[in-house]
Amino acid sequence: MPHPALTPGAVAVVTGGAAGIGLAAAERFAELGLRVCIADLGAERLAHAAQRIAAGAAGGTRDVMTVEADVSRLEDVQRLEAEVRDRFNGTDVLMNNAGIQTGSTIFGPTATWERVLGVNLWGVIHGTQTFLPGMLEGGRPGLVINTGSKQGITTPPGDPAYNVSKVGVKAFTEALQHELRNTPNARLSAHLLIPGFVFTSLTAQGRTEKPAGAWTPEQTVDFMLERLEAGDFYILCPDNEVTRALDERRILWAAGDIVENRPPLSRWHPDYAEAFQAFLQREEPGGK
Repeated sequence: MPHPALTPGAVAVVTGGAAGIGLAAAERFAELGLRVCIADLGAERLAHAAQRIAAGAAGGTRDVMTVEADVSRLEDVQRLEAEVRDRFNGTDVLMNNAGIQTGSTIFGPTATWERVLGVNLWGVIHGTQTFLPGMLEGGRPGLVINTGSKQGITTPPGDPAYNVSKVGVKAFTEALQHELRNTPNARLSAHLLIPGFVFTSLTAQGRTEKPAGAWTPEQTVDFMLERLEAGDFYILCPDNEVTRALDERRILWAAGDIVENRPPLSRWHPDYAEAFQAFLQREEPGGK
């Protein structure tokens, strides 16, 4: 059965909803009969996205609203929540999806670190702390989806600010779900979306055509909805290059750096190259 919050007439709020995974999610929610609000930056981008969403919404433009908001700013998120409450009388589905990846280095500009953490991590915290009290008080079935990243789990070298932000999203969402399941009468659940290689403006890097290895945002959202129906907390998405089995081995190796006291990020350390490749080929008990 679909998640009980994903029912006609419910209200979904999607940050970073003007493009990519956020827009694809907003379109799917509208097709399921939900009323949708997308928040993002850029009035023209929002207007174009709203037209796409309204085309599949049961009530057309009546069921779609847009709010220009910077999720790193608490006052913007508070205004977003108030406008959704005024228009749609509350929120049932919150997708904290807004994210940026500008590139970073350990000793890079402080402003870069502040901006990436502000949007990617504080945006999730602001959204959760602003919307969930009202969602809990409303007593209706609710759903929180926070968009993480595999880079927040295996933390590959090359973009430390992004990795740190997504590690934070993972830890925050785990704590949130623990809190919700221990809150009496709470009808909300939280979930961590972990996309694979998805072709969006964030990952395009100048390319205009989708690489063969990438999924589309629509494929990612369809997989998300399937796993929400199954009750998954960790929605670990494959793509056309990386299977779940390969993701599992990479994640286990990363955890092994701590357990076996290897150098950090040993997957990329030349002294461990052969051992890592052998680990990928090793079968676990039970044939996995």
